[in-house]
Amino acid sequence: MSNREQAVIFRNVTKEFPGVKALDNVSFSIERGNVHSIVGENGAGKSTLLNILHGIYSEYDGAVSIHGEEVDFKDAKEALSKGIVKVHQEVTMISELTVGQNIVLGYEPKKNFFVNNKKINQEVNRILKKLNVNFKSEDLARNLNIGEMQMASIAKALYHKASIISLDEPTASLSKKEITSLFEVINELKRQNITIIFITHHLDEIFEISDSLTILRDGQCIDNKRINDINKEELVNKMVGRNVEVLKYKNSRTTSKDVVLKVDELSLDGVYSNISFHLNKGEILGFSGLVGSKRTDVMLTIFGALKKSSGDIRINDKLVNIKSPEQAVKHGIGLVPENRKTQGFNKYFNNSLNISLSHIDSFIANGFIKFDKIHSNSRNIGSRVNLRPNDPLYLTNNLSGGNQQKVVISKWLSADVDILILDEPTKGVDVGAKSEIYQILTDLTKNGKSIIIVSSELSELLGIADRIIVMREGNKIIEMKNENLTEEKIIKHVMGV
Repeated sequence: MSNREQAVIFRNVTKEFPGVKALDNVSFSIERGNVHSIVGENGAGKSTLLNILHGIYSEYDGAVSIHGEEVDFKDAKEALSKGIVKVHQEVTMISELTVGQNIVLGYEPKKNFFVNNKKINQEVNRILKKLNVNFKSEDLARNLNIGEMQMASIAKALYHKASIISLDEPTASLSKKEITSLFEVINELKRQNITIIFITHHLDEIFEISDSLTILRDGQCIDNKRINDINKEELVNKMVGRNVEVLKYKNSRTTSKDVVLKVDELSLDGVYSNISFHLNKGEILGFSGLVGSKRTDVMLTIFGALKKSSGDIRINDKLVNIKSPEQAVKHGIGLVPENRKTQGFNKYFNNSLNISLSHIDSFIANGFIKFDKIHSNSRNIGSRVNLRPNDPLYLTNNLSGGNQQKVVISKWLSADVDILILDEPTKGVDVGAKSEIYQILTDLTKNGKSIIIVSSELSELLGIADRIIVMREGNKIIEMKNENLTEEKIIKHVMGV
């Protein structure tokens, strides 16, 4: 790409797992002091490649060079000793320790055989000052928010004198303001000649922060470019190997006037107040708002996971009192939660069990589970949603994020619910899987099902919703038909402008 020093060079890297070639002869390089994005659908090989770079996978074919020296890391600690640090998507810290103690954990400076806390705080505070954060080494980790924990992880990388830092979906749980702060830090790290490897599913972020990128698809390197030499449309097509239409699914549907769900003056004391709306048959209703707007709490109340303080819920004009998710399912309501890993599926179950979980009783006869019917049901539903691999016995936890989400949606397709609520349905999902999920939802509405989507992505709501409701601080602010709506107009209501 240029004659500048290469921080990382991958040469013909191949990695196979039983029955799967995760990486196939991948070769590309990353310039020192650059922000280099590695992009591709879930399952493209991004995580496998990073795991090789960070010494987590020590057995592979091909070669990796760091700053001109070929390396063969046996474990992550050896990679760390060479200044290669990974900041994980889900940052975990020991809440009872201080920020400084978390940052130096396992590498504490000693004085006369005792941990030198004074030196820890001096060194960590020096790093934190460079990062321009609002917390100190002495603060307890439990008092940090998610954005601050990300910054602490970057501070940990700098404590280990990192020359190469990989950021795996670092903005997934951050607010706009926190993302802006993170990008300012990344640009400062660039000025210090530190190399950043950046992984995200948000195309806008790739074009905002990257100097260069590598596109992976099905374990192969498709292209390696300067960011100025590629546009979004070309990038998407190369990622998925096919044209993906921009989100304009709502124009392909018509909705009924029949009201399937009516919510009147729904309140939960201290959380939200007097929420009223209706959902038509065959409609997709969108909910927008900032973190803390309490959209999720309203949905959890409708699903029976939270107990309302007052207000009415009617299904098909019949007053209902839903006290549990089990009752909600009996009334034909399904919920795809925001956190699919902890709430959407059982990580110890295979696809067939997770898909049948919402109505397992229908697969039991004479006290015995009919596994042949469960497997057949899984294959049929999996085919409808293009699940990959469509294997009833495959462990759901081992699927890519997009395919895990398809399993969670399949659970409600299998139960044949009439009302499906989805909370951040494409969070952490690649652009190809997003398109497939939108098509699944569109097909459901054509079959008379009704859908509520809670989403922080305005482009998503504008592309698929028939109406959009904006919430702020537990209140319904406005309800708008999605006709000639713009992101700017929605943002004004979301932000209270």
